[in-house]
Amino acid sequence: MSPFLQTALEAARAAQEIILHYYQGSFAVELKADQSPVTIADVEAEKAIKAIILARFPEHGFFGEETGKTNPDAEYTWLIDPIDGTKSFVRRYGMFSTQIALMKGSELILGVSNAPAFKEMTYAEQGCGAFIQDQPLKVSQCTTIAQAALSLGNIATLAASPQWQNLGKIIPQVQRIRGYGDFLHYHLLASGKLDAVIESDVNILDIAALSVIVTEAGGVFTDLTGKPLNLNSTTVLAAASQELHQQLLESLNYKD
Repeated sequence: MSPFLQTALEAARAAQEIILHYYQGSFAVELKADQSPVTIADVEAEKAIKAIILARFPEHGFFGEETGKTNPDAEYTWLIDPIDGTKSFVRRYGMFSTQIALMKGSELILGVSNAPAFKEMTYAEQGCGAFIQDQPLKVSQCTTIAQAALSLGNIATLAASPQWQNLGKIIPQVQRIRGYGDFLHYHLLASGKLDAVIESDVNILDIAALSVIVTEAGGVFTDLTGKPLNLNSTTVLAAASQELHQQLLESLNYKD
């Protein structure tokens, strides 16, 4: 475990203490300009994460959901969403998590996804595998759409696109369709309990860490056009195998 990962896990645990403190108590909810909610738990958790990371690596860049970007020209940049799923947090159900990722240049090399209410600390580092509660993760061996359990997340943009009809053709072909959403379907994919995920309305802070975890567990993680993730990515096509990913990619982007 590298110093990077050790620091990320320490930061995730510090954030968890803050988040659970407020989750079990009371707090005010404010709305951002985009009408998404933010709470004192989001802000304090991100400040704690930032303090721990930059104390160890002051030369690194930082890109946080609540505090924005610092040192944008740094070789290493940390991508942070202190509470991914604030709407769930506000309504007091456990579909929220802390997302911490590290990017070197344009390549994501580390990810921590901690879901306090589920007691799931999931993490991965490039070339070192993926783990949940220190136990190794491995994707399923599913290679065909007919065998696949598919989960759909945020799909509002997809529903308004030409790909919507193609998705409608895919759904009757899969073995099972679900909508776990947020961190959960990626944890399930990485652990072999789910075979594919499709989303169209995310941002890189939501998915950066999860992409490393799924990839290190043996899966494939791209946007809906098959391109690698970057800071502007807003869609996901993740699958347990290259074969399944390719079939879904071709089916979703099929043109008559």
